[in-house]
Amino acid sequence: MDGQQKRELTYPQMEWAKARDELVEAIRFLGFPEELGYDIAKELGSPRAMARMCVYLYQVKPRSVELVVDEMLSIRSEIDAWRKKKEAQEANAAYNAMLYRGFPGQE
Repeated sequence: MDGQQKRELTYPQMEWAKARDELVEAIRFLGFPEELGYDIAKELGSPRAMARMCVYLYQVKPRSVELVVDEMLSIRSEIDAWRKKKEAQEANAAYNAMLYRGFPGQE
């Protein structure tokens, strides 16, 4: 093995790789280059987002790359909005806890 040990994938890595491969296959099925699938998988980032993209591809069967990329951007936008909402909720909870317990240094 050339002095390198083969590393086993963790379960989340295997799940991500499987979702990526399914997305690439869906892209190829529609006649688009597989590189597009790899780029979209990297941009979406999570197996759940890639699964959503696959559902779109198989149900809508878009005819242009623009429609595929537009859906990817839409999914990405929803993920970003969800993350911002969660961050705001956590910050609000921390602020409310400080109001309830008092600010540090106050007695």
